[in-house]
Amino acid sequence: MAKANSRNLVALLLLALMAVAVVSITGCVEEQTAAPDQEAPIQIIEDITPQEALALLKNHRDNPEFAIIDVRTPEEFGEGHIENAINIDFYSKTFRDDLDKLDKDKTYLIYCRTGRRSGLAIPIMKELNYMEVYNMLGGITRWKAEGLPTTR
Repeated sequence: MAKANSRNLVALLLLALMAVAVVSITGCVEEQTAAPDQEAPIQIIEDITPQEALALLKNHRDNPEFAIIDVRTPEEFGEGHIENAINIDFYSKTFRDDLDKLDKDKTYLIYCRTGRRSGLAIPIMKELNYMEVYNMLGGITRWKAEGLPTTR
């Protein structure tokens, strides 16, 4: 009976030590939550059609807080792109760093040739805390198929 009581006492002491260790460790972790009176910013990440992209372009025609990103290669970009688009090559080794240098608070339209690369860029932009990004479905191929303008 004495052995059972001392085993129970040892088990209780170990549990108490573990509890103290857990409290000590978690007490050092800083929580990443917004203050109660502040709401966390909401990200807007949406897929849109070329017609919706055209409307977005028209609505932001003179807005310096709006930018267009073409994630095709420089060669593809040179064959024709949406006016005022900037080229950031998805296949570049510096793609993520190039995106990270941009203003995350602006509104962005992103596209590629068919929508695959821009679709893959969206999670990166979300992770980099871009606040408002619109991915054009079907890319420049669908844009051109709908008779929408490009420039060189």
